[in-house]
Amino acid sequence: MYSIEMAYARMRELQDLANRSRAHLPAAVRRAEAAEARARRTKKR
Repeated sequence: MYSIEMAYARMRELQDLANRSRAHLPAAVRRAEAAEARARRTKKR
């Protein structure tokens, strides 16, 4: 059986992996990602 706790633990694992891989990117790439995310948020309104 797949419980909500297991799903939450997996989500945290994936989040940690994403954060770890993002830490190795150059600052310019992180800024570009942030700008894209901002554009997506404002476009939906």
